[in-house]
Parts: sequence; C-alpha cells; structure tokens
Amino acid sequence: MTAVKKTFDLAHLTPEQHRVTQQEGTERAFSGDYWNTKTPGTYACVVCGTPLFDSKHKFDSGTGWPSFWQAVQEDAVGIKEDRKLFMRRTEVHCATCGAHQGHVFPDGPHPTGLRYCINSAALRLEPRDSD
Repeated sequence: MTAVKKTFDLAHLTPEQHRVTQQEGTERAFSGDYWNTKTPGTYACVVCGTPLFDSKHKFDSGTGWPSFWQAVQEDAVGIKEDRKLFMRRTEVHCATCGAHQGHVFPDGPHPTGLRYCINSAALRLEPRDSD
C-alpha cells in the first residue's frame, strides 16, 4: 500500500510565513510577533492549525525567538538533523504537515533541559482567558 501525502493550502500564508515554513527559513531575532509575548494560549502551526506549544511551557531564552521547554504532546513535532550553514543542529517541524518551525537545543530549563527555538512566522497564537 502506498502512503498518501496530505497537501495543505498555503494561499493564506504571508511571504515570510511561506519562506520560513516551506523553505526552512529563519526570521531575524527580536523581529517576530511572539518572541516577547506573555499572552496565555496555545501556539498552533500557521500552515495546518495543529497545536504545537503551550504558553505554560514558554520561557525567555534571551535569543529573540519564542522558546519552549516542551511541545504540547511528544508527537506534535518531528525532528531531523540539519547540517546547513556549516553547523549541526536539530530541526523541528510540524508532525502533521511538515512545516519548518525552528530548532531544538539541549540548553533549556528543567524539567526537560530542552529549548525549542521557534520562528514566530511559523506559529499562530490561539489565546485563552488565563493560565
């Protein structure tokens, strides 16, 4: 049996969202909508709407990108090795649609020790009343 790959409508994406999610781009530090937001809510994939991160797991990493110490569910995001720019990093993508989100590093806070460094352009914040 051949696996069927889902396709997602990309027409709603801005040029920056398309560059980041479809071409594995990176927005400039301190330029995205969510790097410094404290609004309670869920951060979903801008392409397909899958919930990826929760504001309860967001922290200020000082990097200029939204940073989280865990995903909403272990299988919400996928990872793969990234050797671009003469570096060895671990790329994070949406497990549902494959959209590039950012990278994960082993220098985050407890309890996971992880820092998911995510592009604001790859996310859509779904606010809630309070944490």
